[in-house]
Amino acid sequence: MSAQPEILRVSEPATVRPLQQNDLPHADRIFRVAFGTFLGLPDPTQFCASADYVRTRWLADPEGAFGAELNGAIVGSNFATNWGSIGFFGPLTVRPDLWDRGIAQRLLTPVMDTFSRWGTKHTGLFTFAQSSKHVGLYQKFGFWPRFLTAIMSKPVVQTAEVGWSTFSELPADGREDGLKACKLLTNAVHEGLDVNREILAVDRQKLGETVLLWGEGELMGLAVCHCGPSTEAGNDRCYVKFGAVRPAKKAAENFEQLLRACEGLARQRNLPKLVAGVNMGRHRAYRKMLAAGFRTELQGVTMHRPNEVGYDRPTAYLTDDWR
Repeated sequence: MSAQPEILRVSEPATVRPLQQNDLPHADRIFRVAFGTFLGLPDPTQFCASADYVRTRWLADPEGAFGAELNGAIVGSNFATNWGSIGFFGPLTVRPDLWDRGIAQRLLTPVMDTFSRWGTKHTGLFTFAQSSKHVGLYQKFGFWPRFLTAIMSKPVVQTAEVGWSTFSELPADGREDGLKACKLLTNAVHEGLDVNREILAVDRQKLGETVLLWGEGELMGLAVCHCGPSTEAGNDRCYVKFGAVRPAKKAAENFEQLLRACEGLARQRNLPKLVAGVNMGRHRAYRKMLAAGFRTELQGVTMHRPNEVGYDRPTAYLTDDWR
């Protein structure tokens, strides 16, 4: 087990500023040590050892990344994500030797300001359902717990083939139209929902692929997937960060096909496990995932501001993860 960092002698409050590229190694280590310590790992630095949440999110949108600095050292960070009318933040982490000193609250303030600047209508986060400390902190900022969210996985097996394509396969002169089709689909799911930043981040950083499911002359489903190490997936995993199908009579059938398409991508990349999250307020999607062989690995709660359903409706066939 690596040595714990020396406790800083705090003479004044931490200051919060935009996170810079040269801060990323420090922020990454704090992210791992903070979660590893909370979860009681023998070596906290090995939390999510093969996955990358800090570098990938900073590259996706540096405008939403903030660091806390104390005595010249980075001691925490937080990341805001812009999905159009929907926004969420995290991972929010602080060095364990500096917990309970108000640094997390300081890291929340600029994120709230960022959501206001973006015009985000519905904001949220994923946290530990069992931690009254975490829930209490976020309630101070107007976030309220709603349904549980299950982070689920299944072994990748051979399934019935479905027709699917990928964003990277679109010709250069067809990508703009492809992004418009994706935005039309997500807007049909929830007004203003837009995950094109995620699609472009995956494409530009070579993190994985966006699966596209076409039918009846239009885009019926999409899934933004991270694949393997140095992404949000980690070793041996294909991770669906966001997936949804167009509201329609065949939405349930299309959702099943989208899950199979993601499994097809995982097989193509030789990744033995498929991972995806689903809020249990989306009861039909949750049951479809159970029927497809997914089982819960981790369970948390999403907190929302305002305290409204957002897109977590029973009829919404959507998988996502706000961690």
